Amino acid sequence: MTATDTQVRIIMRERSKGKTQEQAAAKANIRSRKTVRKYEQQGKLPSELKKARDHRTRRDPFEEDWAEAEAQLEKAPELEAKILFEWLCEQHTGKYQEGQLRTFQRRVSTWRALNGNRILSLEQVRQPGEMIQTDGTWMTELGIMINGQEFPHLLIHSVLPYSNWESGRVAQSESLLAIRLGLQSALMKLGHVPKIHQTDNSTAATHKLGVAEREKSLKERGFNDEYLQLMAHFGIEPQTIHVGNSNENGDIESANGAFKQATKQHLLLRGSPDFESLEAYETFLGQIMDKRNALRSEKLAEELAVMQPLKAEPWPEMRELRPRVNRAGLIRVQNNGYSVPSGLMGKRVLVRVYEWKIEVWYANRCVETFPRLTGIKKHHINYRHVIDSLLCKPGGFRNYRYRDNLFPSSVFRQAWDTLQGRLSPRRADIAYLRILKLAAKGLETDVAAVLEELLASKAAWDDQSVAERVQPLSPKIPGLEENHVNLKEYDQLLSQEVYYDQA
Repeated sequence: MTATDTQVRIIMRERSKGKTQEQAAAKANIRSRKTVRKYEQQGKLPSELKKARDHRTRRDPFEEDWAEAEAQLEKAPELEAKILFEWLCEQHTGKYQEGQLRTFQRRVSTWRALNGNRILSLEQVRQPGEMIQTDGTWMTELGIMINGQEFPHLLIHSVLPYSNWESGRVAQSESLLAIRLGLQSALMKLGHVPKIHQTDNSTAATHKLGVAEREKSLKERGFNDEYLQLMAHFGIEPQTIHVGNSNENGDIESANGAFKQATKQHLLLRGSPDFESLEAYETFLGQIMDKRNALRSEKLAEELAVMQPLKAEPWPEMRELRPRVNRAGLIRVQNNGYSVPSGLMGKRVLVRVYEWKIEVWYANRCVETFPRLTGIKKHHINYRHVIDSLLCKPGGFRNYRYRDNLFPSSVFRQAWDTLQGRLSPRRADIAYLRILKLAAKGLETDVAAVLEELLASKAAWDDQSVAERVQPLSPKIPGLEENHVNLKEYDQLLSQEVYYDQA
């Protein structure tokens, strides 16, 4: 009977106490005293008696053809075992079966372990107060909602690698505005400035991505001017990780995962991922960070002791542009189009770009506010800006490039489809544009409600039917009775005043 190392140690201990072989065997839960005698005679533990096995217990089914598979792996080490197995089956039809795939995968895995050359993760030694890392991480997997609506977003996360102190702001893209917002918020909260700000190497927020740089490698791209100005403003040295060495950003990457897991747990305690506003959600995230940072106070104190105090004033959380309104009533902002009131055509306007919104100013007045679009070649068209032009030129509606933006909701699209089925194309377009004009002049919701009623009915209707059902846009002015002034009443007041003076 074999025994474990632990059992043999118990046997030896009991025998040293003068116990019999039977008593030592019982103490070690071994059935026979012969086992006790065996290990006493050998004087070694079971693990020391084992010999390394240098032979296979089963025949290798791929022994004859492994040289072919190995040659393919040497030429292309990234080949997947499943694809290589399928290739081997094609070379030797009928020789191998699907159930042997797992055996082949183990054989390939062993070959990679013995012959592969992988990039290792190199742990970094961090110095207090030297660096702050910033990265954007998507939080969509947490299922956050704002007022019942899905809220896709990311967190601009800033971390001090030495103490793991963290700060973050919610953003909709990893833009320079978002990086500025996240980093600046962290610095204001710290009240101090580290020497280096580190980001990854591929972010469009910090690196040049113009026509001249598109042909360059990531390593050759320099920082863009606006990012360099931000670093100079706070007196920080910009730095990126080396290409292919993501481990240099390991602190922030690890912090991203840990913070998302902590947020998930706090959401479970809260009982709901739905928040009443963006501000309420950011407050919730800030409270989680404060609790986590409270456990890092000692190391943070070491960092603050060697950092420079923050003296720079915060930059505005927006950037200003001055585009000209084109003949289509559009302005181009960061490769996206926005409509503005038609009266501004040809004028140059001031645009203030924030992380979540865009403001259009003219003559010191904010004339429009839009949600900021992310990406490129997108557009935001307000039908109120173009409806008058379309009524003057109704033939331009059907092939209008941004026609889909002229359906404020699905009920408006259904209304146009219904009108097309009952009227000629031109008459249907004019009728729909008149309905859209009613929505622009009054309340869109009132017009939508009327359209729902008409669509539910079987009767024929047109724009006149909608106009008759929509409530008047301006309240009725109540009639006023004419008030006649009696001058004799003033004479009575005057006589009373004279009487009092005499008294």
